[in-house]
Amino acid sequence: MRIPYSPTLRLRRLAAELKQGRERSDLTVSQAGKALGWTASKISKIETTETRRITAGDLDRMMDLYKIHEPSKRQAMHALARDARERGWWSKYKEIFGSQALPDFEAEASVIKSFQALAIPGLLETREYAEAVFRGGRYTSPDEIERRVEARITRQEILTKVNPVHFRLVIDEAALRRTIGSPDVMAGQLRYMLHMAELPNIDIQVLPFSAGSHAALVAPFSILEFPDHLAPPIAHVDAVTDSVFFEEPDEVSRYSATFGDIQGTALSTAQSAQFIAEVLKTLEEEA
Repeated sequence: MRIPYSPTLRLRRLAAELKQGRERSDLTVSQAGKALGWTASKISKIETTETRRITAGDLDRMMDLYKIHEPSKRQAMHALARDARERGWWSKYKEIFGSQALPDFEAEASVIKSFQALAIPGLLETREYAEAVFRGGRYTSPDEIERRVEARITRQEILTKVNPVHFRLVIDEAALRRTIGSPDVMAGQLRYMLHMAELPNIDIQVLPFSAGSHAALVAPFSILEFPDHLAPPIAHVDAVTDSVFFEEPDEVSRYSATFGDIQGTALSTAQSAQFIAEVLKTLEEEA
C-alpha cells in the first residue's frame, strides 16, 4: 500500500515542533542535552532532521522537558514520528530520483506550479512519450527504460487521487512542437494533455513563440506549496546530475515572482487548449 504523505515533510514538521518547544522553554541545545543526559549533538541532529528515526521514549522525554503536556499535541507528535519512519514507494527508485526524491515532496503538495520549456512535464506524459524521452537519452537497456517509465507514471497518481494536487503548468510552445518518438506518439501525447486539462485541478497555459522575450528564459523549474501547517514552499530545478531544491524564502520568492510573470504572458487556459488542439490537428494532417 502506497503511503499518501511525505515522510520527509512529517519529519521536518516534528523537528520544527521540538525546536520551538525547546526555545519556548528557554533552553539552549547544550542545556537541553545536559538535562536529558544526551550530547548537544544528539539534540541538534534531531532538530536538523539528520536523525530520521526518533524513538517513542526519546520523544516523550523531550516533550516532558519542554512541558508539552497536552494529550492531543503529544499524540500528534507521536503520529509525526511514526509517519517519518515510513518508506515511500519512491525509495525503491533511489537511483532514479536521487537522495532527495521529488515524489517525496509531491506526495503532500497542495499546489505545484511548473514551467517547462523543452518537453512535456513528467506528470503529464503518456507511457509512449516517456519511453521515447528515455530512448533519446543515454538509456539503452529496455529494462532500465521500463523501470524509469514505471517510476514516472507512478508519480502521476497525485493528479487523480482523492484530494489531488492542483497542478498549474506554463509550457513553452517549443515543447509542443518538438516531435518526441513519432508523430503518432506526439499526437497521442497532445490528446492526453487536452484530456487532463479538463480536470478541475489542472491548469495548462501555453507560452507561444510570439510572446518573444519573457521572464523565464532560464532552466525549467517547479514550485511546490504545502498545507500551511506542514511546510513552507520550496522550488525545484532539475539538473543533469541531480535535483536541486531551493528552500530559503527569498529564493522561493524569486521563482514565485517569475512564475507569476510568465503566467501573465502566457495564453489563458481556454486559449491554450485551442492552441494545443491546433498543433494536434497539424500533426494529424501530416501523419
